[in-house]
Amino acid sequence: MSLWKEFSKGIVKENPVLRLVLGTCATLALSTSANNAIGMGLATTFVLVCSNTVISLLRHVIPDKVRIPCYITLIAAFVTIVQMLIGAFSPSLKSALGIFLPLIVVNCIILGRAEMFANKNKILPSVLDALGMGVGFTATLLIMGIIRELLGSGTVFGLPVTVGFMDPIIIFLLPPGGFFVFGMLIALANKLAERNGEAPAELGCCAGCPYSGACADLQGTPAPENLEKEVVKE
Repeated sequence: MSLWKEFSKGIVKENPVLRLVLGTCATLALSTSANNAIGMGLATTFVLVCSNTVISLLRHVIPDKVRIPCYITLIAAFVTIVQMLIGAFSPSLKSALGIFLPLIVVNCIILGRAEMFANKNKILPSVLDALGMGVGFTATLLIMGIIRELLGSGTVFGLPVTVGFMDPIIIFLLPPGGFFVFGMLIALANKLAERNGEAPAELGCCAGCPYSGACADLQGTPAPENLEKEVVKE
């Protein structure tokens, strides 16, 4: 896979929010304004790039049995750096992001890319993967932030836009409005992916999974033939 594909996949094809549905809590909570969306997106991108770089660099050094605690420790270190930088240069942004700034530590996007990509690839592809995912995350937050702020407050980046044209629709600043915009964007992203032949493949249980029988009952599909043998071995 080319380096461009490693970068671009996180923007649309594997967008972490609209396609993989990760980082939903921060997305819904902080997309009420464009300023907050950019701040959260850039902070997350910084942590993504730094953590992917270091984890890729140390992938042969970190013991496999304790890799997840090591990842979280590294991510927490970079989040602390981000908190200190934002607190020093933009206290108002730190206050606006609130608890969601330190919660970047447990953001599924960062830990997921560390485990699924940086742990298995060299530094340059890992950096590009992190940048692509960060751009996709930031772009999604920004689009949601602009839509919700415009319809809910009549402003964009704090500047009045719809004054005298329409009254603000307050519900777009509330959770129901956030879920509505989020759902519409997911539907749009899926439609674009299907048009480009990028619809996600159907997933199924592997033969060795002891829970595949339950999944098969729920989905109405037969379980793998050698399931019983695998369960007996365990």
